[in-house]
Amino acid sequence: MKGIPGWPRGPGPEPMNTACLSDLAVGTARDHARSRPSRRSRSPRRVRIKFDGEIIADSTNAHLLFETRHLPVYYFPRSDVRMDRMTATDHHTFCPYKGTASYWTIAVGDKVSENAVWGYPEPFEEVAAIKDFVAFYWNRVDAWYEEDEEIFVHPRDPYKRVDVLDSSRSVQVVVGGQVVAETRRARFLFETRLPTRYYIPPEDVRMDLLVPSETVTRCPYKGKARYYSVKINDNQYRDLVWSYPDPIPECPKIKGYLCFFNEQVDERATRIARQRCARPGHARCRKRPRSVERPRSAGAAARVRRARILPRAPGSV
Repeated sequence: MKGIPGWPRGPGPEPMNTACLSDLAVGTARDHARSRPSRRSRSPRRVRIKFDGEIIADSTNAHLLFETRHLPVYYFPRSDVRMDRMTATDHHTFCPYKGTASYWTIAVGDKVSENAVWGYPEPFEEVAAIKDFVAFYWNRVDAWYEEDEEIFVHPRDPYKRVDVLDSSRSVQVVVGGQVVAETRRARFLFETRLPTRYYIPPEDVRMDLLVPSETVTRCPYKGKARYYSVKINDNQYRDLVWSYPDPIPECPKIKGYLCFFNEQVDERATRIARQRCARPGHARCRKRPRSVERPRSAGAAARVRRARILPRAPGSV
């Protein structure tokens, strides 16, 4: 099962070895620590981590660290972590914003996760508050919990909103020159810093053109998504559609609706501007079909049009 990536950088420290840094470079990096905005806030939630059936971290005093272009990361006080299950390693990395990171390997029974935990024993003064805290790589442990509910992919950002609104605007989806979906009862999903998504009831989708895919992804704000490919004649557009059959309780309105990748808009065919990610290639906007099977002949390929989603103004024909 694949998880949906978040920001371009994962939760871990910068992969830079201190051995290749001169004293001048370290000093320069220390100065740069002031240039990347970061903030830290104490989470009011009880946060726990499970590994091989054992709780190895349990805290009501975990802190979320927010950094530009990074996912939020939970930092745990060492007093709330089973450090007796951790073994320090000789692995170190350098972050120009926080300092030199030390690592620990987790061992519970016969199960081992190498360099799964990191911390900054001597952080830069700008982030001195994380000195006695450690953090975990998300996918190197078995499960994460906020209170008694399991959470997936990464911590949910308390400053982020996901709003789903019913809309009577006309939405048309065209794939390979053929209308695959058309509706005036879509649900528009507005997610902070991400493109608007159009969730369409299955009754308004040509389900006969959709082929179930084995692809599954998770979103911490919506749940587990399943995918469909679109087959138009001999052309198959892989993983172009997704749906949440059983979304998390906080996002119930998209249950069973289908959403198409509006990154596939054919801008030559419409003047409706699609929302783009602020940074091209931004990992949080990587929801794209992995590949599209094209016709072999160049002439046929030229006739294949990319998918387009056309939200129309109210009252338009």
